[in-house]
Amino acid sequence: MTIIEVEEALLSGRILEQYEDTGRGESCLVVGFTKEGKPIHVVCGRRGEYLVIITVYIPSPPKFKNPYERG
Repeated sequence: MTIIEVEEALLSGRILEQYEDTGRGESCLVVGFTKEGKPIHVVCGRRGEYLVIITVYIPSPPKFKNPYERG
């Protein structure tokens, strides 16, 4: 996965889950898609004026039935 694909997913994405402070501050799970339709999950948070990307992955079974539902 490329940085451009992550950017595409964030720009087209929506917040799927929000997390309270888990030791690294508040964060959220964003689901978005690349221009080619590849689903990408991005866990990110905010530090001051900056967006911090914590982790990025492609949702797949068994953890996810589809990009929007946990397995």
